[in-house]
Amino acid sequence: MNAQSANSQLMATAAKPPGLLQQVGMAGSAAVITVSFIHPIDVIKTRIQISAEYGKLGMFGTASRVVGNEGVLALWKGVNAAWLREASYTSLRLGLYEPCKVAFGCTTPETTTFLKKFAAGSAAGALGSLAGNPFDVLKTKMMASEGGQASIMKTGSELLKNQGIGGFYRGIDSNIARAMVLNGTKMAVYDQAKGYVVAVSGWERKSLLTTFFSAVCAGFFMTCTVSPFDMIRTRLMNQPSDAKIYNNAVDCMVKIATQEGPLTFWRGFLPIWSRFAPTTTLQLVIFEQLRALMGMESL
Repeated sequence: MNAQSANSQLMATAAKPPGLLQQVGMAGSAAVITVSFIHPIDVIKTRIQISAEYGKLGMFGTASRVVGNEGVLALWKGVNAAWLREASYTSLRLGLYEPCKVAFGCTTPETTTFLKKFAAGSAAGALGSLAGNPFDVLKTKMMASEGGQASIMKTGSELLKNQGIGGFYRGIDSNIARAMVLNGTKMAVYDQAKGYVVAVSGWERKSLLTTFFSAVCAGFFMTCTVSPFDMIRTRLMNQPSDAKIYNNAVDCMVKIATQEGPLTFWRGFLPIWSRFAPTTTLQLVIFEQLRALMGMESL
């Protein structure tokens, strides 16, 4: 009798869905694993965005120059800062999406609209951005530095010495805007696309194929909406401390549009998409598999 009772208790515990911290932890794990493979594309994208010279070389030309001048390991510059960023920023923006959906009233299929999904994704993205901005600044500076490998401690110390605590929150306005658009697009399109994929293909919502095609779709639309914000954020975070070029996100946007042309906002579209497509797909596939292991339903 005691054995039966113990088994019942064990089954009940196993069936209980994980809490908020577990969801955030699963999201962070998926993000850290993913960024370890995708980081070189982020380095190339950053170099293209901050330099017209790299922009002319294109994605493959930039990769060739970086490897030729700085070595293969230069493609992983700032990866330690990227791990910290993903563990803080992405863990929250991905892990908080479902709780935010509930908070916005997405409790039944009838009340779950695309706009509410976008709002939930945007809210989760904003919260994640507040936590991850310091590591985002460090990562951007380390990826943009040419020459030898930059230490995260040295980069952080120099930033603190030259700009104070505020330096770690440089570009916070554009970063929050970017995170809201990025995560709102990512999660809303992914969530919505799953419904279409299931309807057209007949696959289950939790199917790996459903997750894959929905994530690829989300990655493309993310690139379209986020590229301008990504350009502004990169410029603000990478401007030198002794020569302020842009006063804020709006000033940066106006100067880029008037001095370099509106299409500059989409400079590096290919490397951004090349990063978003595999990043989004891997993150969501790993996250969904972890959810399944923890007894949770698919998003």
